[in-house]
Amino acid sequence: MTETGSHQRSGTADSVAYETRSLCPVCKKVIDARVDREGDRLVMHKRCPEHGSFAALVSPDADGYERSLRNNKPGVRPAYFATDVHEGCPNDCGLCPDHQQHTCLALIEVNTGCNLACPTCFANAGAGYNLTLDEVSLMLDAFVRAEGEPEVVQFSGGEPTIHPQLLEMIQMAKDKGVQHVMVNTNGLRIARDPVWARQLGELRPIIYLQFDGLEDATSIALRGEPLVQEKLQALDRLAEMDLDCVLVAAVERGVNEHEVGALVRFGIEHPAVRAINFQPVMHTGRHGSFDPLDRVTIPEVIGHIERQTEGMFVASDFVPVPCCHPSCQSVTYAHIEDGQVTPLPRLIDVDDYLDFITNRTWPEPSHVVKHALEAMWSSSAVPGSLALAQQFCDATCNIDLAISASDVAKQVFSVSIKDFMDAYTFDVSKVAKCCVGVLTPDGKMIPFCAYNSVGYREDVREAMKLKRAGERLARRSAAGHAGV
Repeated sequence: MTETGSHQRSGTADSVAYETRSLCPVCKKVIDARVDREGDRLVMHKRCPEHGSFAALVSPDADGYERSLRNNKPGVRPAYFATDVHEGCPNDCGLCPDHQQHTCLALIEVNTGCNLACPTCFANAGAGYNLTLDEVSLMLDAFVRAEGEPEVVQFSGGEPTIHPQLLEMIQMAKDKGVQHVMVNTNGLRIARDPVWARQLGELRPIIYLQFDGLEDATSIALRGEPLVQEKLQALDRLAEMDLDCVLVAAVERGVNEHEVGALVRFGIEHPAVRAINFQPVMHTGRHGSFDPLDRVTIPEVIGHIERQTEGMFVASDFVPVPCCHPSCQSVTYAHIEDGQVTPLPRLIDVDDYLDFITNRTWPEPSHVVKHALEAMWSSSAVPGSLALAQQFCDATCNIDLAISASDVAKQVFSVSIKDFMDAYTFDVSKVAKCCVGVLTPDGKMIPFCAYNSVGYREDVREAMKLKRAGERLARRSAAGHAGV
């Protein structure tokens, strides 16, 4: 195997595939790690001097992992770094000058509270804090400073829809020039509060809807309650308002793997849904017991899709996303018309255009196709948007499809699988290429997997707790002086 970045490779089958740095899952200290090829699998091994040895599955398909590295696109560095390098990755996040990639999508967690108590919650949602409009304004300014022309911001939580000023925050992001605004939600307020839902609809955000399955057993296992009917009600309300939606399904071993194909079919058929994003459960925050050597992976989810959709989508339809590390996310797009599903990779050889190792030079007009495909295979691609529809049209400009961007906006459906790292699978060389960042109230931007695995989330929560305590003390002091 060969790969750009800090990986060092050597050996053959059943030997060391590469060496990197990782985390102790117990104390979160940075430790040496190696990824071994064991038959068809890649397995990470590491040892903490205090807490002993750990092993975790990286990929069940070592050959496929190697092939994916052709898609490792050189990074585009951020325009601004908020921190300096002192301890090294991942302890200097902010972003620091060692980071190799700008941020395609930034998250703002506007609160920690939630209207559910899910057994599976990477954010460990619960009592904590609400951000103020001023704090969100500073965070958006940091995003603009780092990106120049920021593409996508996603308001998350906790559950962002219960924040009393979420609508103002959405408008603020638009006013500051963010091209696309998403809301990451469980959908309950959309289902339960039609007046508020209409106000949300007027702002036209893209809805990133938690939707793990069509069976209440799945909902109970992952969310603690039977919520399917309310989720369906929320989706129907989104369709009434003509709001675009991405279904987001956490996939856990032994819980809902059998529902993957049904979710794809459901998404294609529902008028509000433009995409589905499968996310193997990230074992941070709250989660059930699990075996790190038997975790759900991207190749497995793709296999479920192929078998359960009876070939509607097959493994060769999925292409790794080049802007992050290519083992982190795979995506496909399809044109949907009159019930006919046509995956884009069956119309054009996407792999050839996104092969960054052989570095082919393409003649005119193929550079237009390459540019379109690079934009589509990016974490900043927004399902349902006119921009993505135009990119789809550009990618198929040499194919006899009688479509325009306006016609195709609601005819393009994407299926993606995003595999976030936890402390067991954490790999410094992949984090340095991360293009999904969490904005923090102190003006920093932390790569998503680092924010959730290293301890940054806990640091932010503690800092906000102290800040709010200081604010309450100041208010009481001011009230006391006013009463004198």
